[in-house]
Amino acid sequence: MKYDVAIIGAGPGGIFSAYEFVKKAPDLKVAVFEAGYPLEKRKCPIDGVNVKSCISCHTCAIMNGFGGAGAFSDGKYNITNDFGGTLYEYIGRDKAIELMNYVDEINMSHGGAGTKMYSTAGSEFKKLCMQNKLTLLDASVRHLGTDINYVVLENIYNELKDKVDFFFHRPVLSLEHSANTFKLVTKDGEFEAKQCIVSVGRSGSSWMENVCKELEIPTHSNRVDIGVRVELPAIIFEHLTSELYESKIVYQTEKFEDHVRTFCMNPHGAVVNENTNGIVTVNGHSYEDPEKHTDNTNFALLVSKHFSEPFKDSNGYGESIAKLSNMLGGGVIVQRFGDLERGRRSNEKRIAESTVRPTLAATPGDLSLVLPKRILDGIIEMIYALDKIAPGTANEDTLLYGVEVKFYNMEVELDNNLETRIPGLYIIGDGSGVTHSLSHASASGVFVANKIIDKLA
Repeated sequence: MKYDVAIIGAGPGGIFSAYEFVKKAPDLKVAVFEAGYPLEKRKCPIDGVNVKSCISCHTCAIMNGFGGAGAFSDGKYNITNDFGGTLYEYIGRDKAIELMNYVDEINMSHGGAGTKMYSTAGSEFKKLCMQNKLTLLDASVRHLGTDINYVVLENIYNELKDKVDFFFHRPVLSLEHSANTFKLVTKDGEFEAKQCIVSVGRSGSSWMENVCKELEIPTHSNRVDIGVRVELPAIIFEHLTSELYESKIVYQTEKFEDHVRTFCMNPHGAVVNENTNGIVTVNGHSYEDPEKHTDNTNFALLVSKHFSEPFKDSNGYGESIAKLSNMLGGGVIVQRFGDLERGRRSNEKRIAESTVRPTLAATPGDLSLVLPKRILDGIIEMIYALDKIAPGTANEDTLLYGVEVKFYNMEVELDNNLETRIPGLYIIGDGSGVTHSLSHASASGVFVANKIIDKLA
């Protein structure tokens, strides 16, 4: 079967590319290939009762399928160039912000209307952070919540499904190029396209690496973020989250001058498992619906590590740490901050007696046996620094879940159109190593779709 455009991956980048084609070039024949399932069939078997931990499904319903890994996230769209990727380095700062705002408009028109836009602009907390050796990054943040995010994706899919050919549970086994044509090989046959957009996300990092090797597309090593997810009473961060919702705070450690940052803050949210290529790590969700709120807030504390010579496999380094956690705890480990400071493991009795009730059934243990000392020292420093602007952060009963790892694809060598050295082959979203967020990935999809529309017009 032949198409004008083939999109590999139905995450945010792929979705917004398809949306642009439908809206601005409806005559183009477009296909989307996705390794996972449609949105309504994405069901994780973990129910907390019969199945309490990851059972390593063949296709992870949390990481793969329509909506990508962000489908069950808390739906935060950060409109900023200060974090979330380096898209602006390719398309310009103004264009990047313009496209992120355009994506926000689409989300609002597909079920997101009424959700709140937060902003750090003019915030008194910026000064408070500076007074305590912390840096609050600038951003406007649209919080959809996991529930509204699902509704938005559902509405967009319903608009696209009769105008784009979706092939679910159809991973592309190989991608070939010859004579201005791309051939996509799947388990159920071969497909051809004049233009190809690859948007496989972080879970497709190994696949992306193989494709780049086979097609001789240059790549560069990227970083990996390693750390823990902190869970504490929501009231401790209420003064921050009620005004900012998502506060991206950076701290430079005194001991090693490493940078530790907060990531993915979930007021009144829940801690969840995440499966990446069979490795169980930790993440967090939150909901717009007040009935789904918990008494806790959770957020990640991450330290970035980048390797060059002679070792370049940043993701491999992160995977080895996550595997060690899985080996010791059978999955995610949870530890009270007080136990970590005393150099002892947490046990079920101490967790049960904690004033902070865990929202994830993790294995009590000792994170010092998993995380490298330099990273753990930085996280402990950061907790005490945050305690100065949010007293209670360093309480003994604060829970730390580990490990949290953010894997980034190696950075693919692209031009300012996000096109590889092979004409007609575009790499977008987190799979490119260029974007690291919902807003940046979505914007990259819009950008590339319009470039292709102009080319084929």
